[in-house]
Amino acid sequence: MLKWYSLLFIILCSSCSEEPTFSKDIAPILAKNCSGCHNPKGIGPFSLLTYRQAKKKSKTIAYMTANRFMPPWPADQKYSHFIGERGLSQKEINTIQRWVKQGSPEGEQLKEPIWKPQDREKRKPDMVLDLPKIELKDDYTDRFYIVKIPGEIPENKFLQSVHFIPQNPDLVHHFNGHLLLYDDTKKSKISNSKAIEIGLGTFNQDYERLDLLQDDGSIPLRVHSAVNYLPGVFGVHYPPGIGTIPLSKKFSFVGNDMHFGPSKKNTTDQSKLHLFFTDQAPKRQLQELMLGTNGVNNGKIEPPLQIKPNSVSTHTSKFTLTQDISILTINPHMHMLGKSFLAYAIKPNGDTIRLIRIPRWDFRWQYFYTFPKMVKIPKGSTIIAEGVYDNTSQNPNNPFDPPQLVGERNDYGGSSMRATDEMFQFIITYTPYELGDENLELVEKQE
Repeated sequence: MLKWYSLLFIILCSSCSEEPTFSKDIAPILAKNCSGCHNPKGIGPFSLLTYRQAKKKSKTIAYMTANRFMPPWPADQKYSHFIGERGLSQKEINTIQRWVKQGSPEGEQLKEPIWKPQDREKRKPDMVLDLPKIELKDDYTDRFYIVKIPGEIPENKFLQSVHFIPQNPDLVHHFNGHLLLYDDTKKSKISNSKAIEIGLGTFNQDYERLDLLQDDGSIPLRVHSAVNYLPGVFGVHYPPGIGTIPLSKKFSFVGNDMHFGPSKKNTTDQSKLHLFFTDQAPKRQLQELMLGTNGVNNGKIEPPLQIKPNSVSTHTSKFTLTQDISILTINPHMHMLGKSFLAYAIKPNGDTIRLIRIPRWDFRWQYFYTFPKMVKIPKGSTIIAEGVYDNTSQNPNNPFDPPQLVGERNDYGGSSMRATDEMFQFIITYTPYELGDENLELVEKQE
């Protein structure tokens, strides 16, 4: 007679030996972690929406997941946690390995793609604005634009969030934009969208050419950093009332820094802005703190960001708070020589508050990381960001062969933002601290 534990062992082994199928086991893993980028309009080089597509790339999927190259989530989950974390468990990796070794069986035939664009944005945007169409040449050159995206609504509304949707995610490197709110009595008509390629030293003149002032020549109310984008970034909705902007009837987004990476072909781009409204009036205003390049303390970086050839160097930027703050979102930023990134805060009593650690920097994946709950940093704490740069020939992303002296240059819209130059930034979205912020969940509850 079999002992009970022997019978249990047989049952468990039988379960383990079950052949995984695409429809039952693999599709849920891909839909959650992969298809959001691997789709026709995503940044991934191929689509993973159907069984046929997944089977064709099954060996690639097995290799990339087993070595944890994919899905991309640069932040170390053993150091700190954020909303929307991606990453496979060892059990999921093992399931993929077994599926591939057993011939990648399909199982039940699925009638629809495993992922749809609306899976990313659970809410349908209340308004969509088209950016102007931009012609890109096949000259393999970085290009920078200042872009005007006007909008008009019949009545004032509250703007909860704005998401930038790139048409060519493989070319749009970043988009930083602010919002101009016009006085209805001072702006009779808003002109059409427009894009101007910017070069060194011409920013102010280009700004005037976009017709951004009110009819009497006055400057409209400006909301800084109303929308931002980097590769791999998906928009986030803060809970209603946090960061909400009262939106005037006439307004205009201004992409004061839209960067296209080098293109190998002649093409066009017409990205979009998705606007989401809310009925809830503003409760908490958001502010931005930036360490490093163009940031506080005159952008002080120690030692200065001049990275000698054939060297690996560490650079630091610090700032001491004069008030209690609550952090919502953080964004580390470096270019192609980046090797690792670390940010933390030292409290007045010497305790450390972990913010983020990226042990293996990847220029292609630069997220805005939002904490599950606000993180309180008390007055007198020093926020410290540390970046390690690899300017050797062993760095496969080094744009120069042989390595050259690389650093930051502060010409607006030009050298310092080119991928072949370097930057070191740590951007913090915060609000002045209020009692109980530590318990306030930043994941918006879906209705």
